[in-house]
Amino acid sequence: MISKIKTKGITQGLTSYGDTAFSLFLRKAFIKAMGYGDKALDRPIIGITNTFSDFNPCHGNVPQIIRAVERGVMQSGGMPMTFPTISIHESFSYPTSMYLRNLMALDTEEMMRAQPVDAVVLIGGCDKTIPAQLMAAAAQDIPVIVIPTGPMLTGEHKGERLGACTDCRRFWGKFRAGEIDQYEIDSVNEKLAPTTGTCMVMGTASTIACMVEAMGMSLPGAAAIPAVYAERLRHSEDVGRRIVELAKEPISPKEIMTPEAITNALIVLHAIGGSTNALIHFTAIAAKLGIKLDLKKFDELGRKIPVLVDLKPSGSFYMEHLYEDGGLMSVLKELKPWLHLDCMTVSGKTLGDEIDAHQFDGISKVIRTASDPVYPVGGLAYLSGNIAPRGAVIKHASAMPKLLKHRGRAVVFSSLEDLTLRIDSPDLDVTADDVLVLQNAGPKGSPGMPEAGYLPIPKKLAQAGVKDMVRISDARMSGTAFGTIVLHITPEAADGGPLAIVRNGDYIELDVDARSIHLDVSDEEIKLRLTQLGTTPPSAKSGYRKLYLSTVTQADLGCDFDFMLPEITRETPVLKTK
Repeated sequence: MISKIKTKGITQGLTSYGDTAFSLFLRKAFIKAMGYGDKALDRPIIGITNTFSDFNPCHGNVPQIIRAVERGVMQSGGMPMTFPTISIHESFSYPTSMYLRNLMALDTEEMMRAQPVDAVVLIGGCDKTIPAQLMAAAAQDIPVIVIPTGPMLTGEHKGERLGACTDCRRFWGKFRAGEIDQYEIDSVNEKLAPTTGTCMVMGTASTIACMVEAMGMSLPGAAAIPAVYAERLRHSEDVGRRIVELAKEPISPKEIMTPEAITNALIVLHAIGGSTNALIHFTAIAAKLGIKLDLKKFDELGRKIPVLVDLKPSGSFYMEHLYEDGGLMSVLKELKPWLHLDCMTVSGKTLGDEIDAHQFDGISKVIRTASDPVYPVGGLAYLSGNIAPRGAVIKHASAMPKLLKHRGRAVVFSSLEDLTLRIDSPDLDVTADDVLVLQNAGPKGSPGMPEAGYLPIPKKLAQAGVKDMVRISDARMSGTAFGTIVLHITPEAADGGPLAIVRNGDYIELDVDARSIHLDVSDEEIKLRLTQLGTTPPSAKSGYRKLYLSTVTQADLGCDFDFMLPEITRETPVLKTK
């Protein structure tokens, strides 16, 4: 498993001038301009990604994490070299953060390839950053270790714990319904995000951090340590020491991110009630490795794995409580019968060995046993039907149970603009039993597949006390969101998918137990409407938007660029028989 590759340090990847000796001479001259001496340049070079930005509060602790990693690297005889990459924050990315994920992946991949690094520490946090980094790492053989920035701590309002962003949505719903006034919503706004770090619920950021730890690409404990704790920095120092060892005795990402390791991550996704976004991201990561993520097998896996972690939005608690319960390793102890325990990790030990080494007192606030789960099956379900020929997904663990089998009249919004203009109109023809449908919000349609799938309850219904409705779209939703929401309908409307031909008054049937989402319109009528549709795919004249719109794939392929996908030779999940 461990391949022996001679450390090349400053001499690798020399710029081409037609004279190798001159290339190295020139490189040393310029690096010495930064104050480095020859002894420093003889060491293994460890790259550290700097994803700090004033626009990214999730990464507010990155400068301190970098310094801690540098300490560890130098303690072990390496030379740390920090380099910047794109930084993405969900709330500060127009049109969406997903639109920029592939750009960050390209940026990170090429900087890792272009610069003379023997190994790299990938520091990320907010939703799309770690997936982008792992997409980059999957395309290379450079050893890497991931450090999540960590979750924030919770705030408090009137004696109640608050956390971004599940409680953001809950209180905003109350405000829209007229249950609280402007003064109170402003007060809540001050307390939702009291520290730096990622959302403190089981949103996309924490979901990805847990899956990465389960997959073996971070050191044990990485996922749950709060961003502002000193332990986060001590963990980062440990990473600095370990990455130097990996530079000398490499284990490549491809050796760790096997189909079995990815399956372990998918098991954790089900067990933690994690984000629907993780499916798209891990589909893209797997594809970079020539691995297909089979969504039907993922669903089959979920029928065996219960939700064990009682965190919002599927449960009641926050990431700091998971940390107090021993973090993800305590969850993995409970999941051992389902896991592939012989998978190698960046620590140099197998996952099974790491779980066995974990100290756990057996007293838990948020981690349940398999015999007393939060939810009896996995948190996500894969749906299909005539409206979603290549599938859709629902987070049924955070949905209203009575709506999981439902038939309702479609109330259609043709775009995000249409939704914005009409959702709160007093004249909107809508009842609580209807199905809200959003079209043209997929990878190409928006563009960038925004987190708009969490359609707001029409104000007049919210004010009447309606808390949930069936909502369907080709969009995504935040991992912090909740409700009976069908997402990632594929193909999307803007790509000529059947979602585009749904009309007001059509009836839609949702049956989660049967894994079905069905438009009650005859096959002949669907064909006729598609013929009449005349969809022209969105386009752009130049720049990144042209590249994006002309090459981005659909959700079932990970929304990566089509020219970035290698030949698929393997498949995951790898189901394990008990």
